[in-house]
Amino acid sequence: MSQTLHGIAVAGGIAIGRVALVRSRRRDVPHYLIDAAGVDAEVQRFRRARQAVGERIQQMRASLPPDMPADVAAVLDVHLMLLQDDAGAQSVERWIRERLYNAEWALVSDLDEVVKQFEEMSDDYLRERKADLEQLAEHLLRWLQSESGAKAGEGSAAETPPEASALQVLVARDLSPVDTLQFRRGMFAGFVTDVGGKTSHTAIVARNLGIPAVVGTRRASAAVQAGDWLIIDGDAGIVIIDPTPAELSEYRFKQRQSRQEAERLAQLKNTPAITRDGQHITLLANIERPADAASAVDMGAVGVGLLRSEFLFMGRAGKLPDEDEQYAAYRRAVEGMQGMPVTIRTADIGADKPLDGHVPLRRLNPALGLRAIRWSLAEPEIFLTQVRAILRVAAHGAVQMLIPMLAQLDEVRQTFALIEKARAQLDARGTAHGPVRVGAMIEVPAAALMVRQFAQHFDFLSIGTNDLVQYMLAIDRTDETVAHLYDPLHPAVLRLIADVIAEGRSQGKPVSICGEMAGDAAMTRLLLGMGLRHFSMHPSRLLAVKQEVLAADTEELADWADAVLASDSPASLLA
Repeated sequence: MSQTLHGIAVAGGIAIGRVALVRSRRRDVPHYLIDAAGVDAEVQRFRRARQAVGERIQQMRASLPPDMPADVAAVLDVHLMLLQDDAGAQSVERWIRERLYNAEWALVSDLDEVVKQFEEMSDDYLRERKADLEQLAEHLLRWLQSESGAKAGEGSAAETPPEASALQVLVARDLSPVDTLQFRRGMFAGFVTDVGGKTSHTAIVARNLGIPAVVGTRRASAAVQAGDWLIIDGDAGIVIIDPTPAELSEYRFKQRQSRQEAERLAQLKNTPAITRDGQHITLLANIERPADAASAVDMGAVGVGLLRSEFLFMGRAGKLPDEDEQYAAYRRAVEGMQGMPVTIRTADIGADKPLDGHVPLRRLNPALGLRAIRWSLAEPEIFLTQVRAILRVAAHGAVQMLIPMLAQLDEVRQTFALIEKARAQLDARGTAHGPVRVGAMIEVPAAALMVRQFAQHFDFLSIGTNDLVQYMLAIDRTDETVAHLYDPLHPAVLRLIADVIAEGRSQGKPVSICGEMAGDAAMTRLLLGMGLRHFSMHPSRLLAVKQEVLAADTEELADWADAVLASDSPASLLA
């Protein structure tokens, strides 16, 4: 009898094949104490592992084909940066020197401490960076546990199915981007992991390689055996173990349909996003780092609606980026978009995100703590540094600045005062800078309810639906016990979003949505009917949303959207 597991869909498509099972090395780590006289030799063994794994990642990066999207190389760069972090390495070496742990034991002990810090973070993207550290640890363990190190970095040892001619699907507790890139050279049609999320680096690589993937299944690696037949539905987040003949037939048909649909959508890349009644819709991309601009352009985005600047601040052992480093990074993003506008969100970091590598003070509700603009205003010199960098890069293209998590008008006034101070500082230095439109993220219910007053101060508004839904419904979307209550179609959520859109339009201020709702093609018609004209999403979702836009008539949708907003059960009207 078949068994169905549910996970998180991170890369679309259908994969059918025999299981190749990857075992984690962390389960078999040897634990023993070394003699004091052997400490230096053990430290050197750990350092050799770092060097060998680093060389392997560099070789992998250098061997990427020319047509590989730039953000895949950027993912490998992040892994190299983490591997070369001296503060992290010194922490592992302290376990060896002070506690006389063998290198493997020291590595996993230090990793456990760091992972605890990441698990306390409220931001999805940053919390999932712990996966990068765990994946690097796996590579280091492979080297340390091999006799010669010759097999280090070659990918996890996989128990392969007996039928060499059958397509294989990879099942593991977790996979690193290096693993994913290595495995693409074989016959692997898709992969499934127990852990991970939509913003994990492995998910990013999978999306760019076009490999169907489902993560976060919790127990897939324990539920399968090497050689089992497996179906991966990368669109629905479903994994079927030992499917019946009927299920195999059904999904092979879906697989053919999926391929045809992808080929058809690709033809829409250069088609302007105009509805049937002539409304021009702006489809923008959310990107994590400058290198992601390439994939945004490749998918037909007409700009960047959200560049998350946190990538510059994290994993630096307290050494925050200076103005010139930030300016150079933002400039790469602006130039990568080839003259199209780029919206840079100021850093959404704070007390729950350990910038200095130390364990932060424990907060009962980190999502409600000192983060985003609250943190920036509490650290004005750091904020001024970032604002100056953004103003400078505006001399090279169309740049907008987006302020996250505003809730108070006093925060608005303080923010603009600091922006003007940064501009004055550049003028005093004689440093070139350009005009920057400033927008407010509407992700706190208080800001949504006061949108009339907020809109008077800003050039545009951007609704962050992920946090807005969380705060509106008092649901921690990362808590598996209540995550099922996280409902973007809750009547209160939809009515608040509609009010923000309506107020922005009445004041002539553009309103966009940059949360998950924007990239959900099932929501496109409703958002168009509510009056939304600017969508910002992960580049991989642009073409599916564009297809909905091209088929839509906003005048017809407006009355239907009103009925949905008036309903006590909006989801039933979208089915």
